[in-house]
Amino acid sequence: MPLVLVPRPRRIDFREGRHVPSREPLEPILDPTLDVRAQGYTLAIEPGRVVAVARDGGGIRNARATWAQIAAQADSDGTVPCLSIADWPDFPRRGVMLDISRDKVPTNATLKGLIDLLAGWKVNELQLYMEHTFAYRGHREVWEHASPLDAEEIEELDAYCRERGIELVPNQNSFGHMERWLGHPRYADLAEVPYTPAQREQGEDPGYRSLCPVDPRSIELIASLYRELLPCFTSGELNVGCDETIDLGKGRSADAVARLGAGRVYLDFLRQIHAEVSRHRRTMLFWGDIILNHPDLIRELPSDAIALNWGYEADHPFDAEGSRFARAGIAYRVCPGTSSWLSLGGRTDNAIGNLRSAAENGLRHGAGGYLITDWGDFGHWQPLPVSFLGLAYGAAVSWCLEANRDLDLRAVVGETAYDLGNVYRETGVVLKNASVLAILLLFPDRSMTEGRLAELTIEGLERAAAAIPPTDDPELGLAASLMRHACRFGIARKRAPDHRVESILHGERLVLAYDLDRILAEYRRLWLTRNRPGGLDDSVARMERLLARYRA
Repeated sequence: MPLVLVPRPRRIDFREGRHVPSREPLEPILDPTLDVRAQGYTLAIEPGRVVAVARDGGGIRNARATWAQIAAQADSDGTVPCLSIADWPDFPRRGVMLDISRDKVPTNATLKGLIDLLAGWKVNELQLYMEHTFAYRGHREVWEHASPLDAEEIEELDAYCRERGIELVPNQNSFGHMERWLGHPRYADLAEVPYTPAQREQGEDPGYRSLCPVDPRSIELIASLYRELLPCFTSGELNVGCDETIDLGKGRSADAVARLGAGRVYLDFLRQIHAEVSRHRRTMLFWGDIILNHPDLIRELPSDAIALNWGYEADHPFDAEGSRFARAGIAYRVCPGTSSWLSLGGRTDNAIGNLRSAAENGLRHGAGGYLITDWGDFGHWQPLPVSFLGLAYGAAVSWCLEANRDLDLRAVVGETAYDLGNVYRETGVVLKNASVLAILLLFPDRSMTEGRLAELTIEGLERAAAAIPPTDDPELGLAASLMRHACRFGIARKRAPDHRVESILHGERLVLAYDLDRILAEYRRLWLTRNRPGGLDDSVARMERLLARYRA
């Protein structure tokens, strides 16, 4: 009997010709002397009993997850084969981070369903990435249209996670990516490069997002957020973000950066954040991208801080970056991604390469954990099932790389999801951190005669459209519809004299408008089956702007 298990166990031995009923109860035995790593277990399925032996509660829980998967695949006669398993994890921390700030805030039912799925895959950490989606008292204007989580809901989710062996780690970006705060007049003067009154009046975004690190009010704001957020969580950690501070030194901190250097100014503010985290007796996690640009300062990081080494391409230099943290004696975790965002339907080959490389190099350099990230940049257009392939494979290789390197993902997520995620390659244009099909719809004015889009051909778009698999799944069907529309739109632009939207033949634009209008209706309907209404209007606004141009 072939078994599809996620993750596949480290060692599994079948006993030919012997079967037991799948309803056999699991008999757990705790043995602190068992010679396996923490969270490891042995599982014996034999006539008359199913026995799990582990040295800790986490091991028993992981054995239960394996037995549940085996029992769910019983033969038609309700039996499963006799076998024995010896299993333990490569990484002690195996987490998932879900973006709930751009723009989807899942319902609690959706989150609990995801938690159950991840627990079954032996994931033991969950982070919900927040910028403005917690209902902070006194900051209503920041979150009132976002359908945020409140303290009571977080406490409920925290308890739900704990019951399933998952640690819900608080996550609040605290330096960069603060545009959802800084765009409001009340907070605008905390920005490194403040929005001008005219920009705010016209709804313009100058592209700046960071708090000013030399303004003492910045750390005062962050400290006040921690005081309110952290009591909702039982975790001993806090992810403070601090990634992509691209505007540092371009505004109010320019003099300090000129005098001390950008790395020093960044590190000084990170230390202030660390002091606030320490006041709450938590361990600070932070994204490591900025400090990696200043390798001479890595050794000056707080000794108990944990760097999160993120990278989302199959060829990301996890080896070189991990070695820098390891040489400096700084604890770190590898953080690959699902490759779902900015893709519409995923990027299967890239996701597999990225997730596998993170595991390989994390093990090589002693990373203490593995965090799968799932982002929602520019409206979070991809449906949740598009992320399942990356979540499943990441959970598998973070548990045991060697046993799961060649995991049959088609058997796990289905042929449609797997193949849909490779359509992007058929275009002949492979971009970094995105699919060209998503870029066509999100940025319809991007030049098709310069850069990588100049390589796009009608033939490549036709190949991609033909490669989109049929599906009866509504959510994968929505992704397929968006991808198919992007192909049609790209072909129409390539045929237009100057490649502009307005130069597409009027009749062709009306056909495109009809198709996008139909997709929009389905998009709104499906959004509300999994997510709260906040953020929906923001997400569809980009589609609606394109729709208006079709109809002009």
